[in-house]
Amino acid sequence: MAVTPSIADFDRDTAVAPAGDGVWSATVSDQWAVPRGPNGGYIAALVLRAMEAQVADPARAPRSLTLHYLRPPAPGPCELHIIVERAGRTLTSLGARMVQEDRTMVVALGAFAADFPTVADYATPAPAVGPPPAALHTVPDGPGVPPIARRTAMAPVFGPGPMSGGDEALVGGWLRLAQPRIADAAALAFYCDAWLPAPFARLTVPAPAPTVDLTIHFRTRLPHPDMAPGDPVLARFSSTTSHGGFFEEDGEIWAPDGTLLAQSRQLALLFPGG
Repeated sequence: MAVTPSIADFDRDTAVAPAGDGVWSATVSDQWAVPRGPNGGYIAALVLRAMEAQVADPARAPRSLTLHYLRPPAPGPCELHIIVERAGRTLTSLGARMVQEDRTMVVALGAFAADFPTVADYATPAPAVGPPPAALHTVPDGPGVPPIARRTAMAPVFGPGPMSGGDEALVGGWLRLAQPRIADAAALAFYCDAWLPAPFARLTVPAPAPTVDLTIHFRTRLPHPDMAPGDPVLARFSSTTSHGGFFEEDGEIWAPDGTLLAQSRQLALLFPGG
């Protein structure tokens, strides 16, 4: 019988512990896997957790995170090596490496900062899609369903639907973890890679789409004060170009009140094969 994920799963599976000299120990869980390894957003959340712990300053919120995925981490122990490249008066820049068995799996850069004065405030409005539905759905268990599918709840809004052979690479909708949890920076990092890839709307059969690099810009302090733990985010992901086996994907994530929470861009592979 399928077991519904507990509220604590995401926190447990992204937990880090100090190991000395800027090293943080963690465990890569197999419960956030896609067919070719752990989900890139889950790995981003793990790296972000270690960076947050290294900064250890609530006034300096995550502003930017860029990851390059060298190889898929295996389930089990890993180390996160964090280097503070510079800690200025208001902004801290860090580098990170995820290491397993002396091999680097992921390299990353992050920026954490206090708020700055601004000379202009502007943003593109959120799509006018109405309020979130009363209930979101999870993917039922079945042959070939990856573990991560049971960890998210969603209600599609954008695009022609996966594997529909549509005329645009557009996906997304209302999204949250399967069990209610506040949408903090780690959750947003995960959400930026939690939906099916945008090109799947143009395909008729699935294809491997591993991430090469992922950049996340956190556009406000998180968690958003007007969001309750059960509130979903509105996520929209699109791609304009697929060529030579690579595609780009741009994402925007909004709170239900229309506040832009995060933007993302990734480069990923797209090639034949199940």
